[in-house]
Amino acid sequence: MVGVAVVAIVLILLAVWFSKSRKRDLDKTIEERQARRDLPPETPSGAAGTDHPQSAAPTAPASGGEEHEPEAAEPAPEAEPASASVPEPEAAPAQELEPEPAAAKVETPESVGGRLARLKAKLAKSNNPFGKALFNILAKDNLSESDWEDVEDTLLLADVGAEASEQLVDELRTDARVTGKADPAEVRAALKEKLLDLVGRDTDRTLNADKPGANRPGVIIMVGVNGTGKTTTAGKLARLFVSEGKSVVLGAADTFRAAAADQLETWGAKVDVPVVRSDKDGADPASVAFEASAKAKELDADVLIIDTAGRLQNKANLMDELGKIRRVTEKNLPVDEVLLVLDATTGQNGMTQAKVFAEAIGITGVVLSKLDGSAKGGIVISVQKELGVPVKLVGLGEGPDDLAPFDPEGFVDGILA
Repeated sequence: MVGVAVVAIVLILLAVWFSKSRKRDLDKTIEERQARRDLPPETPSGAAGTDHPQSAAPTAPASGGEEHEPEAAEPAPEAEPASASVPEPEAAPAQELEPEPAAAKVETPESVGGRLARLKAKLAKSNNPFGKALFNILAKDNLSESDWEDVEDTLLLADVGAEASEQLVDELRTDARVTGKADPAEVRAALKEKLLDLVGRDTDRTLNADKPGANRPGVIIMVGVNGTGKTTTAGKLARLFVSEGKSVVLGAADTFRAAAADQLETWGAKVDVPVVRSDKDGADPASVAFEASAKAKELDADVLIIDTAGRLQNKANLMDELGKIRRVTEKNLPVDEVLLVLDATTGQNGMTQAKVFAEAIGITGVVLSKLDGSAKGGIVISVQKELGVPVKLVGLGEGPDDLAPFDPEGFVDGILA
């Protein structure tokens, strides 16, 4: 017991000694810190105590004086640096400007009226050999049999088609304004009238989505072979609907061409149109079409435009896939329109394609891309005669708004200008 008591007393004494020693060290540390804290006010006050507030104010606007380094050593304790930084946070206006570039990216497409006027002007300036060649022959006095053969050859070269060419020549042969001593003004009037009859002046070319009582959303499927400008036309068509105040959804069901979905997304972004696409190349196009139709229905959009992969008309399995896309889409929404995109410069080769597509999926209208007023303008007449469906839209040029509803009078006036 005595040993335990001794050990306890020793421990208590050690604890008291250690506590006093620690207190002395702590007091010493506090004194040293206080001494260090008291030194800076004395040293700078003697060097720049009164100059510092004066030099800080001019430094912000003047962009650095000779006392730049001493000032940089004490940015925080002074009230002035806080007030001096007020001019710099002009960042507030800069941040407000950031949303503006994003908003500026959304374009306002050209109105339909402006497009039609520009389309007609482009045709008139295209040096169209088709209309001019016809007029030059028919404006002769007392046309010979050779002249009539030239008329028919000109029509055939313009891809009017054999049946339509023969019909037009027969009608012109019996027109008194053309036979005998020809008056150029009367010849032009007669030619315009006959061409308008062939083109179809009273044909209903309204897109089904624009008709009264149309389904909502109206569904349009774009079809065609590779290289006709189908994806581009889908993007331009979206712009056309946006210019009319309609809400649009795009479906990127061309999953085989790597850049197709990206291309369509770029078109959509410019006019704030959402694009439904797969996250991987080579996905099932029918599944994309199904998702797009569901999304358009959810958003209560006015129009859904589904872009499909370019098909070779002689590949049966690819053509069958178009039918599948239509069937799957119709599980959500009825398909109102199937537009065949044809390259107007391909002429009669395009007619072969058109017939196969018409059988595979059923076509309600034709879009003629690249109709630049060249000698191939007669394809408008032949494609309608062969398919029994109207040309509803035409594209002239590479501009984003170079797609417009087909206007028969404007077209004929353009090629006869």
